[in-house]
Amino acid sequence: MAAVLRLVPVEEYRIKMMRKAGRLSGEARAYAASLVRPGITTKEIDKALFKFIRSHGGYPNFYHLYGFRGSACMSINDEIIHGVPGSRRLEEGDIISIDTGACVGDYKLDKNGTPHGGFHGDCAGTFAVGKIDEEAQRLIDVTQQSFWEGIRHATAGNRVSDIGRGVQEYVESNGFSIVREFVGHGIGNEVHLSPEIPNYVMTHYPEGNPRLKLHQTIAVEPMVNAGKRQIRKKIMPDGWEVILTADGKNAAHYENTILITEGEPEVLTYVGD
Repeated sequence: MAAVLRLVPVEEYRIKMMRKAGRLSGEARAYAASLVRPGITTKEIDKALFKFIRSHGGYPNFYHLYGFRGSACMSINDEIIHGVPGSRRLEEGDIISIDTGACVGDYKLDKNGTPHGGFHGDCAGTFAVGKIDEEAQRLIDVTQQSFWEGIRHATAGNRVSDIGRGVQEYVESNGFSIVREFVGHGIGNEVHLSPEIPNYVMTHYPEGNPRLKLHQTIAVEPMVNAGKRQIRKKIMPDGWEVILTADGKNAAHYENTILITEGEPEVLTYVGD
């Protein structure tokens, strides 16, 4: 009994700090979205986002992660994920997915300036650049709603596959496709941890389709293609891989960090956006 009691304050502190990291990450996503407009470059958004996170007591946890050049992934139109901020200017009618996160607490920076340890949040959203067509807006709306359909099943004792089933059924019933090569993930003192959280029902789960645990924190992130689910890769000069739709049609991405409870999950990165 004494051992259990000693763990309680540690767990309470972890949840408190994950809430703090999640809120700042969600606020960063909302701030980035407020900057989206025709004519702005993705690098300008990225620089402003870096300053925003730092000025609010956190550190961008994507900064130089795995060699990435930036503090947020910015993927335009047929770019699904991992788009690199640069000189490209957004145009009326584009859609842009912004994937960002913040680290708080007692983190350490490695030689590349990437934070490790501490507590991490991770979230993404796809946003309209000016006026977009109805199908692009429907893609954004379906992708976002598929997240909420998935996490309806994200309660302690349910399995990872229950989330994926909810996402997949909603997306495919609306005529869109789920990206299968990339998945959600555990999150905590690093951005990416086990378990993997696929957005579809797999025939075989490498990690054994684990049950969700009380107070576990995970990132659920549907990646949805307007056309076929197949992807292609664009290799940047530094070797970084940007992931695009194989057929050139638009893609959307929506993600939040959540806390597993006995009832409905707590969405740590949602700030009303």
